[in-house]
Amino acid sequence: MFGSIFNNKNNNVNNHVMVKAPISGKVMDLSEVKDEVFASRMVGEGIAIDPSEGSLIAPFDGRVKQVFSTGHAVVLESKEGIAILIHIGLDTVNLKGEGFKVLVSEGQSIKTGDPIIVFDMDFIKNSRYHLQTPVVIPEGDNVKAIEFTKEKYVNKGKDLLMKVSLSM
Repeated sequence: MFGSIFNNKNNNVNNHVMVKAPISGKVMDLSEVKDEVFASRMVGEGIAIDPSEGSLIAPFDGRVKQVFSTGHAVVLESKEGIAILIHIGLDTVNLKGEGFKVLVSEGQSIKTGDPIIVFDMDFIKNSRYHLQTPVVIPEGDNVKAIEFTKEKYVNKGKDLLMKVSLSM
């Protein structure tokens, strides 16, 4: 679905990617998300966060692979080649970009903690959309295993959200 331009599979020294929390908030199992496409893991394996603040940061070092024109979602790729889709809210594509401000561009290099998107939580809630934010791996071909945090609440950039082990 989202092909990788990085081909580190054979010469990769790291066999895992540590994904920091991209947003502060309550951690949820993907099955709890009020959207069947994400809850059934059709988009990919992952976890969700019900955000407590309106800013998204880079969860690892890598690059911006794709920015959705409406600003509600982004695909980031780690330096090891793992893509992560972060989808702010559910059905928020219908807001047509209103309430979202994208701070990066496609192809841009990112470091853990770099600001990616800011969003107006009140506007999104008042527009009757859920803020639940899935963080999923849409292409799991070189993923061996994923360990999710056991924490009930995470702080962006500080707490580990998931550890993705790579197939070698």
